[in-house]
Amino acid sequence: MAAMAMKLMKAVQYESYGGGASGLKHVEVPVPTAKKDEILLKLEAASLNPVDWKIQKGMIPLRPLFPRKFPHVPVTDVAGEVVEVGKGVKKFKAGDKVVAILSHFNGGGLAEFAVSSESLTVARPPEVSAAEAAGLPVAGLTAHQALTQALGIKLDGAGKQANILITAASGGVGHYAVQLAKLGNTHVTATCGARNIEFVKSLGADEVLDYKTPEGAALRSPSGRKYDAVLHCTVGIPWSTFEPNLSKNGKVIDITPGPTALLNFAVKKLTFSSKQLVPLLMNAKSENLDYLVELVKEGKLKTVIDSKHPLSKAEDAWAKIMDGHATGKIVVEP
Repeated sequence: MAAMAMKLMKAVQYESYGGGASGLKHVEVPVPTAKKDEILLKLEAASLNPVDWKIQKGMIPLRPLFPRKFPHVPVTDVAGEVVEVGKGVKKFKAGDKVVAILSHFNGGGLAEFAVSSESLTVARPPEVSAAEAAGLPVAGLTAHQALTQALGIKLDGAGKQANILITAASGGVGHYAVQLAKLGNTHVTATCGARNIEFVKSLGADEVLDYKTPEGAALRSPSGRKYDAVLHCTVGIPWSTFEPNLSKNGKVIDITPGPTALLNFAVKKLTFSSKQLVPLLMNAKSENLDYLVELVKEGKLKTVIDSKHPLSKAEDAWAKIMDGHATGKIVVEP
């Protein structure tokens, strides 16, 4: 292990809050060491998520908890090959292909090597490319948790049909959510920009709204349905827009809850309202990531890749994720 620790690797880091894409610096730093229950990975792909730039920006409530320290190598969703395993690692050996989610405290994904925890690393079969796998952790697990835990949708098609609305359905979480929801007994209405309507239909959505039209802005179902559940993957839509579109016990699952959403959640709870706004904080579990990888292998779920960027142009990928209009996932390849 000492041999790798003596080597340097290319990485991209930032040294303070703020700065956006121009705040990223290309550096050479020592290859990290796998400690007990950890795995050293040679990275083949990393995917970006909005939370990555939000941590850099120092947005509340992420600041001051994230990152743990500066300078910080951002990004958590990675796929690669096991180089070395730390003491106590039983499931993996050198040469294994894997996908992992790194800690948001420490990051590490924008680099040639990274260290993952064995408990949040899963095997990647040859049928699933590194880029496809790297798209899954934060976005895929968020969509999966929102649908299965927060909304109780069974992805084997059991149970009575639920009417679901998915906002920002062409983005990272949204594009997985549409596909996963259609594995269950659901009718999916989705919102996106005009250029992505056919794309979102191709993912399986039953009806698609252009969010810039009056109907789309009002979230009205073209077939007049009330939503049993909303998976809210964007920002800037008030509760007053959701409320008239919900069925009696309708729930809005907010995956980017800000202070207003949290206040609304509390008010709805205190007034025993049957309609609820529920903030979702993703809790990563390896068995769920394993399940998603298996779905990709079986062709039941696909990672749509918006763009691929070399590590040397990571700032281009960063600018694109900050812009907020990616179709699917943005991937960086060392």
